[in-house]
Amino acid sequence: MNWKKAAACVCVLALVLTLPAPERSLPADALAEVTLDRPPLVALTFDDGPRSSTTGPLLDGLALREVPATFFLVGSRIPGNEDLVCRMAAEGHQIGVHTYDHVELKGLDRNGFALQVDRTRALLASLLGEGSYWLRPPYGLLDERAGSWCGGPVILWSVDPEDWRDSDIDRIVSAVVEHTSDGDIILLHDLFPSSAQAALLIVDELLDRGFCFVTVEQLMDERGVVPEAGVRYRKIPAPEKETNF
Repeated sequence: MNWKKAAACVCVLALVLTLPAPERSLPADALAEVTLDRPPLVALTFDDGPRSSTTGPLLDGLALREVPATFFLVGSRIPGNEDLVCRMAAEGHQIGVHTYDHVELKGLDRNGFALQVDRTRALLASLLGEGSYWLRPPYGLLDERAGSWCGGPVILWSVDPEDWRDSDIDRIVSAVVEHTSDGDIILLHDLFPSSAQAALLIVDELLDRGFCFVTVEQLMDERGVVPEAGVRYRKIPAPEKETNF
C-alpha cells in the first residue's frame, strides 16, 4: 500500500490537470483549456461504539492511513472510554449521536427523546465542547415527531454489509467494496473485532481504486449541500454537470 499516496488523497482532494499536448503551441494570450477531475468521495461511518478493545485498534489503523471517519456513539458506552472519544476528535474524525441506550427513537415522547439524544449530546459537549453532534437513529427509524426534535440532519447510509450478521471478514469487505460508488455513506459497527478488521481492508481496497475518504460533514460541504434539521441523508452524490452547447 502506498501510504504517501493515501495521505495525499485524504488531506487534499487532488485535482488532475489535463493540458494541451506540448507540440501544439498556443498564442501567448490564449487560455489553455483545463479539465478538473475530482476523485470519488466516500464517507466511512461506525455505529455502537466506543469500545476500547475494538475502537482503539481501529483508530490506530485509520491514523496510519490518514483516513477520517464518522463515529456515531452510544452515550452509555462513553463513561470509561472518554480517552477514545477525545482521541477521535483530536485526530479529525466526526462524532455524532446514536442515542444513550441504543433504543428505537420511533414512538418516544419528548422527554424520552431528550434522555436518549439530548443527554448524549450534553455528555459529548462536556468532553469536547459545544457542537452539533449529528444524529443517526438506531435501526434508521425515526418518526415525524422525533424528526422535529433532532436539532440537526439525520444521517443514514447507502451501503450496509450487515456486519452484525456474522464475523466473516471477507464477506463484509466484498459487500462494501463491490457496491460502493461516489458519494456513498458506508455503515459499519466498531463494536465487533471482525468489523474493525474489515474496515481497514475496505479502506485499503477503496484507496487503491482511487477513492478519497471524508467525514459525512466534509462530504456534504464538498458537494455544496447545506445540512437541514430533520432531513434524512443516505448518500451525497456529486451535482450533475451542466452542459452548454
